[in-house]
Amino acid sequence: MRVAVVGATGLVGTVMLEVLAEREFPVSELLPVASERSVGKEVLFKGRPYQVVGLQTAVGARPDVAIFSAGGSVSKEWAPKFAAVGTTVIDNSSAWRMDATKKLVVPEVNAGVLEEQDKIIANPNCSTIQMVAALWPLHQRFKIKRLVISTYQSITGTGVKAVNQFHRERNGENLSAEEMAYHYPINENCIPHCDVFLENGYTREEMKLVHETRKIFGDGSLGITATAVRVPVDGGHSEAVNIEFGKPFEIDEIREILRGAPGITVQDDISKNGYPMPLMAKHKDDVFVGRIRRDDSIENGLNLWIVADNLRKGAATNAVQIAEFLAERNWIGEKVLV
Repeated sequence: MRVAVVGATGLVGTVMLEVLAEREFPVSELLPVASERSVGKEVLFKGRPYQVVGLQTAVGARPDVAIFSAGGSVSKEWAPKFAAVGTTVIDNSSAWRMDATKKLVVPEVNAGVLEEQDKIIANPNCSTIQMVAALWPLHQRFKIKRLVISTYQSITGTGVKAVNQFHRERNGENLSAEEMAYHYPINENCIPHCDVFLENGYTREEMKLVHETRKIFGDGSLGITATAVRVPVDGGHSEAVNIEFGKPFEIDEIREILRGAPGITVQDDISKNGYPMPLMAKHKDDVFVGRIRRDDSIENGLNLWIVADNLRKGAATNAVQIAEFLAERNWIGEKVLV
């Protein structure tokens, strides 16, 4: 299968190459794609160097699938050009997520909405992916009415500039305003400001959790409110999620359902201080759930603590899983007669 990775030299693009190799996705030809300033550079895939090409060259190669992680403006301009030559695009930016004509997919939740004719498929926001993967099986059983979400998001979600800021501050360096990804120091700090502020007082990151969850669940009636916080953690988002169900439940039922859910690992043994942490979730593909406990302040209330590596399941792994789903159905790549 001819595979293009658009944004191959970036933080997420690098992880996408790792995930494609680890999961043994059937890559017969790799096209690492980046901006013009990176053309000619080399990236490694399965120990072999590949030369970075530009977007126009990649479109001309007519790859079977193009996995994008290059920002919304690039996706808006170039995803339709790839689609026009028959390439299936899986896009990791926010460009297509709320487009009514595009599918927003977490394979464990709603891969069934995909059809062979879908040529641009949206990958949800990292904080949305890990949350809906954990909540979907519970929503099917007990019908979620309302969510109150607090996120504790890794600097890696902002990008290389934020990672550099964090490590340089840790080393005691003084940075200029131009060198900082955030308005404030992130070392030894928490910043309640992910993405830009909107007119309603929420940030765009917070509203992504609202709108994307409703779209993925196919339920516009869900009550959702969120606060997103950037924390000095290198690799992994954490979420405290308060849930109000429409039906009664038992805590043992919750644990049983989560243990049987695809892609979920339950870590919930407080007698041994067992609970998820980004330190342990880093470089892993599962979503980890713990601190499972009833909220006695409301009827049918539950609290969960949800952790995942935002560069893997929150971005690269989810995109590759979508490609795997399409390949298994012979919707991309060379048709295999069964």
